[in-house]
Amino acid sequence: MTSIPSAYKKIPMMFRAQIPGRSQLQYLDPQKKSQGEDQDVERWVDEWIDQAEFISEENTQDIATATYQAKSYDISWRFVTNGGQDDGMLRPVIGASGIPFYPGSSMKGAFRQACQQAEDAGKVPPGTCNYYCGDELDITPGLLRFQGAYPINDWTEGLLDLVHPQQGWQLMTQNTNQKPQGESPYAQISLYKPRLRFAISSPKSLSTDQWAQIWEIWQRALAMGLGSKVSTGYGQINQTSHPVLFRAKLKGQGQAAKLIDGSGEFRPNIFRAALRGHALRIFGGLTDSRTAEQLVEDLLGGIQQRDATVGLLGFQFQESNLEIKSFGSGNYAQPAYKVEGELTWFLAKPLADSNQEAILKKLVAKLMQFAMIFGGFGKSWRRADHRKFFPDYYENGYKALIGCHWQWLGENSQRRYVKVRKLDQVGSFLDGVRATAKEWIQSQNKPLQENQWANNWRESWHPSNVQVWGRIAEDADNSIAVRWFHQPYQERIQNFQLEKTIYNTHITGRMGQISLICHRMYPAIKLLNNPEDPNKPIVRQTPKFLELITIFPDNSPECRDFLNFLKQNPEDFQQLWGN
Repeated sequence: MTSIPSAYKKIPMMFRAQIPGRSQLQYLDPQKKSQGEDQDVERWVDEWIDQAEFISEENTQDIATATYQAKSYDISWRFVTNGGQDDGMLRPVIGASGIPFYPGSSMKGAFRQACQQAEDAGKVPPGTCNYYCGDELDITPGLLRFQGAYPINDWTEGLLDLVHPQQGWQLMTQNTNQKPQGESPYAQISLYKPRLRFAISSPKSLSTDQWAQIWEIWQRALAMGLGSKVSTGYGQINQTSHPVLFRAKLKGQGQAAKLIDGSGEFRPNIFRAALRGHALRIFGGLTDSRTAEQLVEDLLGGIQQRDATVGLLGFQFQESNLEIKSFGSGNYAQPAYKVEGELTWFLAKPLADSNQEAILKKLVAKLMQFAMIFGGFGKSWRRADHRKFFPDYYENGYKALIGCHWQWLGENSQRRYVKVRKLDQVGSFLDGVRATAKEWIQSQNKPLQENQWANNWRESWHPSNVQVWGRIAEDADNSIAVRWFHQPYQERIQNFQLEKTIYNTHITGRMGQISLICHRMYPAIKLLNNPEDPNKPIVRQTPKFLELITIFPDNSPECRDFLNFLKQNPEDFQQLWGN
């Protein structure tokens, strides 16, 4: 018998064992990347869609009969389910002819949950859930048969999804600035903005009113989110049935996430990552590290001793305008986004005490305002967008994209959420953030320990651990601090003063090293009295910005020199908060 050389290489990736040398779908091999070879997961996807069939146009229309109905809904971003087939790899259930499929069993579970909530709230009569879904105690079948769902648009685009863990970056300790271990990106497979066609049938004819009630319940299920990783923005449609805690319109620009194939994508879960990080910072300045982590887990979910927890907060981002273009030249070329949309934070599960909802609303609003005032969202959030505030930096084009820029969009959001319009409001705003966080900590029966705060965390927001400095910039070209990141802040004068710089030091950070300093250009707007409606002030845009520097001092000579320089009030910089 003649043997086949390297026979295992003839086997499709889908049928290979998840072991080194055969197939490792989740793992991204840097050696393959450097050699220009496809990753295992790329081959897996190519082999899959090469053999898969597609839904014909005539089978994509909504259907409504007395015994069978089908409707289509758009997912606002990504949709991921766990097929449970490959160890450590999230990828969809694959149905007949290779088409990704949302199982009817999952659909029934989501329907029952939404139906039970509607029943408990008095939205539908008692017994409705058992009538439609069956009585689990008596093991009696329900009236409905849930057929599941499949995508009816081109589902093959953007299947490869990179996940970038950030938790280790948020918990940097005082004694190290180095990149945390175990924070490398990994791959999963999810559908990008699919249009899913859901079908439900019944062995008996149902009235029009019954079908209307069934689809109303299903829309409640959809508004709760479908599939896996719902709390991180996956599986959402552009509405929610949950109580809304915060809603505002935003616009921003920055570096887009890069997928395996090098293309760019705006990922709405940057908002959740930012809120999580800032909540850790604020709580870390008010209590010990263990309590702070527990509070954030309760708010946003996570993994506790290998057990997944669902947090109180969920979110949706409905983009109204999105543009992704390449910026830079050669090896510095990066995808960049410009986006506008509406961000909603909602209550994902009931509170233990309904009286806590008002405090939670205030906390989420304060955290969002904090994020907007002192940084931004996504990659390079610690820096002001150099394209806007330091365009000379890119004269030759061969430099990396640095920074991002976010602002409130529309007068309603500006009127409601812009609480800092002058430098002297920064300190009182920060005191208010801490006061609201204290109120939430106490409502959760957790200990306030301002004298035993998380001082092993480098970025705990405590007045003895952080300083905020600021000035008024007359316009976008008037940023002073942005140049200090690239050239000396103090020029050498022979026989008088030495050259001093924070450029290329641990203060500004390097590749794989987190900076000690954040720089923000926050738009300064005016709110004027409205004689026609005192409760609705008139919004006036200005060309000015609040130029803010946030620094987490250490005992290094470079840091002491820089703080001493700031104390001389260069270019009208003044200390706004911190000891």
